[in-house]
Amino acid sequence: MCRHVAYVGPEELLGSLLVHPPHGLYRQSWAPRHQRYGTVNADGFGVGWYAPGDPAPARYRRAGPIWADLSFADLARVVRSTALLAAVRDATLSGADAEAAAAPFAAGTWLFSHNGAVKGWPGSLAAVSRTLPHEDLLSLEARNDSALVWALVLARLRSGDEEGQAMADTVLEVAAAAPGSRLNLLLTNGDTVTATAWGDALWYLTRPGGGTVVASEPYDDDPHWREVPDRTLLAASRTDVLLTPLKEPADVAVPSPSPKEPRT
Repeated sequence: MCRHVAYVGPEELLGSLLVHPPHGLYRQSWAPRHQRYGTVNADGFGVGWYAPGDPAPARYRRAGPIWADLSFADLARVVRSTALLAAVRDATLSGADAEAAAAPFAAGTWLFSHNGAVKGWPGSLAAVSRTLPHEDLLSLEARNDSALVWALVLARLRSGDEEGQAMADTVLEVAAAAPGSRLNLLLTNGDTVTATAWGDALWYLTRPGGGTVVASEPYDDDPHWREVPDRTLLAASRTDVLLTPLKEPADVAVPSPSPKEPRT
């Protein structure tokens, strides 16, 4: 399991979004309030952000816990951006693939994160993975379920699908192949945020001063936070949020929360 957050809006310090809030992602790494699977997210972290005039995001990722990285504390104190995606990780196999397995994954202008787990991985997605070009499989950044889900989304994006269509179709394809999977996906291109709520909690905040935050859980007690219904696609800009129900594939069972579920 993981915790993740994305933001688009007026320029902000990374620290003001990730570290300073009383229940920000930094604190969620050891004391999440709404995490249904797992308790501590210490198996790596990452943050991706956009610099002015450069559409390709920068990333900073590490294999250890976010609270133990003094370099990140310095970076978060001074770096500003109008868009970011960050995650802290609770891995099924601690240490597997080191920082390569830590979100966000990136390609072109996109940053991506997966909060959840694919049921029956890796066997459950054997047939689905064969739909990808061989070069995509060989270039997977890590050998975990999140990296393969990202490859499925990215293949659709590269074929011309819009972000929402690529995310929705991937979730439905994986859910059909691996019933009981938890597929909360998060994607940004620096201007918009696209996300899915599928099997776990997702929240959003449209801030009065401008900007939209989409997160696994609220980073403070602002009453304007809204929970996204399960089985929903979210599309957000700096000012607006659109929610669209996702149709349940036939014979897909909805999992009940259990701390013994595998985590990603």
